[in-house]
Amino acid sequence: DRAVEGSCIGKEIDFVAPSVGMEFDCYDDAYNYYNYYARESGFSVRVKNSWFKRSSKEKYGAVLCCSSQGFKRVKGVNHIRRETRTGCPAMMRIRAVVSSGRWRILEVTLQHNHVLGVKPSNKKKPISSGVSSEPATLKLYRAVVVNSSEDRLKGSSRIPDQLNLKKGETQAMYNFLCRMQLSNPNFSYLVDLTEDGRLRNVFWIDARSLASACYFSDVVFFDDACLTNGYEAPVVGFFGVNHHGRSVLLGCGLLSDGTVESYTWFFRSWLSCNPGRIPRTVVTEKCEILKIVVAEAFPSSKHRFCLSRIVRRIPEKLGGLSNYEAVRKKLLKTVYESSKPVEFEAAWGFMIHHMGVADNEWLRSLYEDRDLWAPVFQSDVCFVGISGVEASTATFFDDYLQKQTSTKEFIDKYELAAYKNHNEEVIADTESRNSSPDLKTESPFEAQLSEAYTREIFRRFQVEVEATPSCLCTKLRDDAFLVRESSEIRTYEVLFDSAAVEVSCVCCFFGFNFHGYLCRHALCVLSFNGVEEVPSKYILPRWNRDYKRLRIRDGIAAGTELTKRYGELYGSAVGVVEEGAVCLERYKMAVELLESSL
Repeated sequence: DRAVEGSCIGKEIDFVAPSVGMEFDCYDDAYNYYNYYARESGFSVRVKNSWFKRSSKEKYGAVLCCSSQGFKRVKGVNHIRRETRTGCPAMMRIRAVVSSGRWRILEVTLQHNHVLGVKPSNKKKPISSGVSSEPATLKLYRAVVVNSSEDRLKGSSRIPDQLNLKKGETQAMYNFLCRMQLSNPNFSYLVDLTEDGRLRNVFWIDARSLASACYFSDVVFFDDACLTNGYEAPVVGFFGVNHHGRSVLLGCGLLSDGTVESYTWFFRSWLSCNPGRIPRTVVTEKCEILKIVVAEAFPSSKHRFCLSRIVRRIPEKLGGLSNYEAVRKKLLKTVYESSKPVEFEAAWGFMIHHMGVADNEWLRSLYEDRDLWAPVFQSDVCFVGISGVEASTATFFDDYLQKQTSTKEFIDKYELAAYKNHNEEVIADTESRNSSPDLKTESPFEAQLSEAYTREIFRRFQVEVEATPSCLCTKLRDDAFLVRESSEIRTYEVLFDSAAVEVSCVCCFFGFNFHGYLCRHALCVLSFNGVEEVPSKYILPRWNRDYKRLRIRDGIAAGTELTKRYGELYGSAVGVVEEGAVCLERYKMAVELLESSL
């Protein structure tokens, strides 16, 4: 899709040329990549300069150049050889990044002042010992491919192991990445190339997503629906939940396939751009490959399958059953109304053995993975209300990404979509700070949190407060109560520790661990026991209207590594910029604040 600049014009290749901002795991990867690019383009490489630390003798910088760069010295030579150098300007300057240890391209010149050689044939050449056999791959991780993703790639006609780009889209992608980095110094991207230099996978994260990751990367949702559902643009991304309960983009890109190696490359790319930010919880589609990848990339995180995505697949997976409607109702009742694991096991067993679905493979796999998705098993997991329906690529990009949207159309509209979502957050911030919600009850809980929560989170909590008077509370023992809503027959057991003022409801899907605020049953028990304020342990700081400001003010420990301090400071600076952009008066204040801090 792109012709090499200089004397090689007219030779069509599909190899991404080096550009400022590209990063590599180590010096050898950077050297091998440039050497391969040179071989494909028809020139050879030499090391012009190298820089080493005085104390450790560790290399931290280098300039790689065309072998025709400069001119040979002829002083004191008896026999002058024919000059082969032309003073060629083609070069690539690289340097180790202190915060991540990776190597980044700082400067690059692609033009040559001489005729380039003929591109070598595709015949494999013997590789000397100590040299990587995959020099073209800007890789973070390559693993064995597990061929169990094919059933998830619906209606796909993709070429294996590379992005199925149309003519001109490789150049469009290259232009997009360069343009974003030039206009946004904190824009980062990584590309994964095949052995013959074709784009396989791409990852990028812009400044707003990078700042959002500082605040909202504790619980993330990885969405690959566009890839698995056969979208023309196979967009995948990480999403979080902001202080308004809305999904925020934490980084996205394009994947060529749903293999272990592609997913792992993408996950590690995200980590490399967010060093030290390991999510507490990672939510994904139900997928065996993603179980492997999450365990490998995020070993300390809790991996869970998205319940809403599982429920949405019920018609597809069970629609052919003759008693489909009965099975569907029983399945949903088992999932949402089981208060304890023993109840879930009993209800599931009844459904399987009495409704003729014991041989259904999908139900069998659901049961085997029940610990990863069934609400009754998630008492120790915080989801902060994240949903695969709302926190999805298609929903986030809305009108800008449809099934037939091409890759070029998507990247052309990416900035518009990102700005639209960011602008909505700014509007919500302004509304939360400058207006007070209307109180609908006499509950002290409602008045207490109306001053703390953002408008949207308070609205959701207010629904629970309004439903509290309809709950009837019965004491079982000193530390346990039964709560029944007047409109339901079902009762909910709520545990209460009066000494520690701790409350826990078994309603699972509607409780504190899932939504991040107390349910009506827990509020009823607190009120029954004379507690007039929601304990601080049940008021998540992330729902505070001033969460970003408070988080920066609290900061991080002095001994925390450089990269985290950088991330926190950058997030704070972005907050000042956002405030300053609202109006001229705030702009002047922001300028004064930034200037006085330097």
